[in-house]
Amino acid sequence: MSEDVRNGRIRSIVIVGGGTAGWMAAASLRRHFGKAPIDITLVESSEIGTIGVGEATIPTIRNFYQSLGLDDLEVLRATQGTCKLGIRFKDWMAPGSAFIHPFSLYGQDLNGVPFQHYWLKARGVADVGEMGEYSLGASLAAAGKFTVPAANPPSSLSVFDWALHFDAALFAQLMRRVAEANGVRRIDAKVVKVNLRPEDGFVASLDLHTGTSIEGDLFIDCSGFRGLLIEEALQTGYEDWSRWLFCDRALAVQSQPPEGAEPPPYTDVTAHSAGWRWRIPLQHRYGNGYVYSSRHIDDEAAKAELVAAVPDRLLHEPRLIRFTPGRRKQVWNRNVVALGLASGFLEPLESTSIALIETGIEKLKALFPDRGFDPAVVDEFNDWSRREMERVRDFVVLHYKAAQRGDTPFWRATRDADIPETLARKVELFRSRGHIARYRWEMFQPPSWLAIFAGFDILPGGWDPALDGIDGAALAASLNQMRAGVARAVAQAPTHGDFLRRYVGQAPAAAE
Repeated sequence: MSEDVRNGRIRSIVIVGGGTAGWMAAASLRRHFGKAPIDITLVESSEIGTIGVGEATIPTIRNFYQSLGLDDLEVLRATQGTCKLGIRFKDWMAPGSAFIHPFSLYGQDLNGVPFQHYWLKARGVADVGEMGEYSLGASLAAAGKFTVPAANPPSSLSVFDWALHFDAALFAQLMRRVAEANGVRRIDAKVVKVNLRPEDGFVASLDLHTGTSIEGDLFIDCSGFRGLLIEEALQTGYEDWSRWLFCDRALAVQSQPPEGAEPPPYTDVTAHSAGWRWRIPLQHRYGNGYVYSSRHIDDEAAKAELVAAVPDRLLHEPRLIRFTPGRRKQVWNRNVVALGLASGFLEPLESTSIALIETGIEKLKALFPDRGFDPAVVDEFNDWSRREMERVRDFVVLHYKAAQRGDTPFWRATRDADIPETLARKVELFRSRGHIARYRWEMFQPPSWLAIFAGFDILPGGWDPALDGIDGAALAASLNQMRAGVARAVAQAPTHGDFLRRYVGQAPAAAE
């Protein structure tokens, strides 16, 4: 008996489906296990397309590809990417309104009291500007500027982060090159049958259309909404969240931007009659899409609304994507782990789809099983996944509830809808005390919640009592010096287009 059999080590991983999720998993797991004797095989069919509309990320993507030995400029060049400092929300409160959710801190905390309390007190006695003026990331984005963060920031006012807009298909190709260069085997085939072990219902092997079969110890389902293994084979079940999130359709289209302007260093998210529209700048094209509720607009009307709103020449007909917001009841079932769309879906309002792939991979590394698949390990993975997904859901739901629009049936419905009790607690805590609860399994940290609360004018009625002895006028003067410092830093930064031309070597596409 071999040592592998005795110790129950997993020696073969089979990933079903390529695209962003499959190749990210393949590249990252191969790098993680190094020379360990674990075979990793990815099965995908070149005849089956991928969804691939996600072109916006959050800063964790940079940690992900850096762990693979790639640097920022290398990825920007390989994926026709641009830089992203945050997301601009347009028309969400009313036509003409706008604010930016940056990857950035706000102001400076002092004596254990968060900055928002100082701002709340000061704005009662003087004009101290908007919250975003105390965020270097938000201020750079609003000005169309970009620079990389300081390696050793002199104060919290200088702390910000950034992410990428990229061509998701090109990113998947980059991940494939990294994975295959490190020994991942690819099989170009369709899966025609999933064979389960009769004694326990685990996946034993996959029959391919080529007439061959492939066995594995651990299977990773990256087959998209279909959930070939996690749902079709194992019938795991799906938790539907459409009672809180009404959007269930998306139309996606790429466009050729006009000549002459530079791409903004942010994702644009604009409210529409029955949902919202994204606009994402790349070097060679723009990504556009309309996420909407089929209960409030039909597909043809939504298509007309999208086409009318895109100012550029469309490169193809808008593509319709149907989805149900929610998650698999178990992301890990038996010897199958689901990643990407196979694990669940939340509309890409805050660019979380790729980030959830990243965290799924990291959880799998941390809780990598043996062939016994200890239920304690599986349960921990599923609990972590559930909590994280629910908290991302709550963050997305907050946008709709906070908008408080009532000018169309969709916005009246979102305004009046119930919200998850977990979100209601968090909102009430902030309204009551100005405190933002921070949980362990949570993708969005307090500065992001503060960005949405302040952007939608959800503010506490007062400030921390520790500030009662501080003179309001003197505090306001200090805050105005603070925001003037941010403004000076922005004035000295290059434009986003200049940064791309200098460091990426590509002429950027134009913006609206």
